[in-house]
Amino acid sequence: MAELIIPGPQGRIEARYTEPPFEGAPIALILHPHPKAGGTMQDPISIMLYQMFEKHGFGVLRYNSRGVGRSQGQYDQGIGELEDAAYVLDYIENLSESPRYVWCAGYSFGAWITLQLLMRRPEIDGFLAISPPANHYDLSFLAPCPASGLIVSGDSDAVSSPEDVERALTKVRVQKGEEIERTTVKGANHFYQDRREDLIGTCEEYLLRRLAAAEEKLRIEAEESD
Repeated sequence: MAELIIPGPQGRIEARYTEPPFEGAPIALILHPHPKAGGTMQDPISIMLYQMFEKHGFGVLRYNSRGVGRSQGQYDQGIGELEDAAYVLDYIENLSESPRYVWCAGYSFGAWITLQLLMRRPEIDGFLAISPPANHYDLSFLAPCPASGLIVSGDSDAVSSPEDVERALTKVRVQKGEEIERTTVKGANHFYQDRREDLIGTCEEYLLRRLAAAEEKLRIEAEESD
């Protein structure tokens, strides 16, 4: 893992980066919780997501959004933070040699930014949205959602309750062939205290299932073209 300073829209962006292990390896971008609630790239869940993707052969990058840690700029109500995310995604893509898959994962505020980023970046193949704060932010901008992904929340989460997430998703449409899966982690609050391993296990199962399905599809297409 390398420490990076990326020249961003508002000055430097502090990041941590693991290079793709081989040419064409998939890549993933990790987005942290709300800066005004102490969210940084050193958040335990952000680190665990990073390590999960790294374990499965991804090039991975996590970073501090503007005004956090050594990243320059000021908090910008999500507008500038989305600009940072798009900029950093460009950066990691430029560091990679034709990545096979592009994923994005975010926790809390980072999940909200992740879902917005999907709508602007058609190259994103999959996403993990951990506890998007559905009681604070409208998700109807996912119209239609252009990629398949997983939305997870704890069944004891007061910020992203299962009821709020389900209510928000009633307004969401999905492009043909794509699917948003929903699941909850039993006994988990918004911070997944004593449930973080369960959370990552849920995310890992989904990731591996998606990767296996994508590889099988490529295999079938290759056989049909022979």
